[in-house]
Amino acid sequence: MILLETSLKLIIPVALLGALVLFLIYRMYTMRHLLTANPNQELSEHLLILTDANFDKTVAKGVTLVDFWAPWCAPCRVQGPIVSELAEDLKGKANIGKLDVDQSKRVAAKYGIRNIPTILIFKNGQVVKQFVGVKPKSVLAKEVENHL
Repeated sequence: MILLETSLKLIIPVALLGALVLFLIYRMYTMRHLLTANPNQELSEHLLILTDANFDKTVAKGVTLVDFWAPWCAPCRVQGPIVSELAEDLKGKANIGKLDVDQSKRVAAKYGIRNIPTILIFKNGQVVKQFVGVKPKSVLAKEVENHL
């Protein structure tokens, strides 16, 4: 009888622990998939790939949104498709681009990029807005349209 009562008291904690382990396995799988996916597969044809060489010329005129990112950054992988969709939505109105901070260290240092993803919005070469962390498309689109 005592053995039966003890085993009943253990069922709920063991079930909760099992559920937690399954959740952690699922999260590890999704993060692995996110980190090993090809970062260029979601790119829009209207999305500009910025480098140290073409950055200044690109942001000099009009409104330009720049996503500072790195391939190893999981939040950057979340932000990437959002920026790509924004490039499709705003084609012809504003420039939307991505800059890999590992490959374009000069520009990243010039603008003091310490955390990624960081998004800067430029108007005629001047920074008018900065976002750090993953932001939804609606927030970014509203801010770009405010500066058009």
